[in-house]
Amino acid sequence: MNGLNTSDRLESAVTGAGPPLVVTEDAELLDELLRLCAAAGAEPEVCHGVPDRGSWERAPLVIVGDDAVPRLRNAVRRAGVLLISRDPGDHGIWQRAVGVGADHVVPLPGCEAWLVDRIADALEGTAAPALAVGVIGGRGGAGASTLACALAVTAARDGRRTMLVDGDPLGGGLDVLLGGEGVEGLRWPAFAQSRGRVAAGALEESLPRLRSLRLLSWDRGDTVAVPPEAMRSVLSAVRRRGGAVVVDLPRRLDETVAEALAQLDLGLLVVPAGLRSVAAAHRVASAVRTVLPDLRVVVRGPCGAGLEDEEIAALLGLPLAGEIPPEPGLPAEAPGESVPGDNTRGPLARFCSAFWDRALPGGGGAAG
Repeated sequence: MNGLNTSDRLESAVTGAGPPLVVTEDAELLDELLRLCAAAGAEPEVCHGVPDRGSWERAPLVIVGDDAVPRLRNAVRRAGVLLISRDPGDHGIWQRAVGVGADHVVPLPGCEAWLVDRIADALEGTAAPALAVGVIGGRGGAGASTLACALAVTAARDGRRTMLVDGDPLGGGLDVLLGGEGVEGLRWPAFAQSRGRVAAGALEESLPRLRSLRLLSWDRGDTVAVPPEAMRSVLSAVRRRGGAVVVDLPRRLDETVAEALAQLDLGLLVVPAGLRSVAAAHRVASAVRTVLPDLRVVVRGPCGAGLEDEEIAALLGLPLAGEIPPEPGLPAEAPGESVPGDNTRGPLARFCSAFWDRALPGGGGAAG
């Protein structure tokens, strides 16, 4: 079997990036698989006979035509093998799948979109999905954008792969807050028509790089509507890169914001200490929790009016993520000169570091 034998087993999943291996002598099936690989942006290695051991073990994904099963019965067992079926009435396909150690039987036609996604996953390489955190203000001027920037700056400074996403088209632009409005790279208008799967690596490389993080913000042109489908495609792509994703969200809840919330793991509701802020935050929390159950309170101090941080969280019926005391040196009139999270000894950076240490104990992925 040209080096393929059953004395060794490939037990662990193959996680490296690269093109798939296609094993078939069926010309019609090969044409179809090449078309699907092209849709995923991949140029596969094709084997018409028995693949050599190096190709078999090295490929992150192996796509096997049903015609090739007899030639692969002694192949090394490994993860990431897909068996293609083109006969819906062939009940013996499952037994043959077991014979070659296939993870899935893929019927064609019918599962083209699923297969394209798996090919694209293989091409990009697999990683643990990013932890996606949304930040939203309990009222206007609560400081949500400041906290979102500080979380991203802190995560990147600690060596995590970090993406900061500006989800508020009316917020003025997080690139301005970070002092990077002149940095080259694509902004939201370039992705407003995105549909389906977006190439995660290409997306990341196209964005402005500021303070070791990638930023998806708005340009200075007219407001461009981002449909829910585009928000879903973009956030799904950035999550596939791993690490940490921080999304700055507006207080309104439309379909696009709801789609962003649905992509998150948890949300942080920034609430200034005060009765009116708590009343406003209660309405925001009620709307957000219909989509994102894991919502936590960040109290922005100083606490006053007889309200402490635990009491504010209790009034909102939400868990307390912590309190951030006032921090001087963040002048709203000079964005970019003093970036949120820069002062590692300040209360904002300390809160962010503690948050990531709890949320991402393993480091959250290397910066890219």
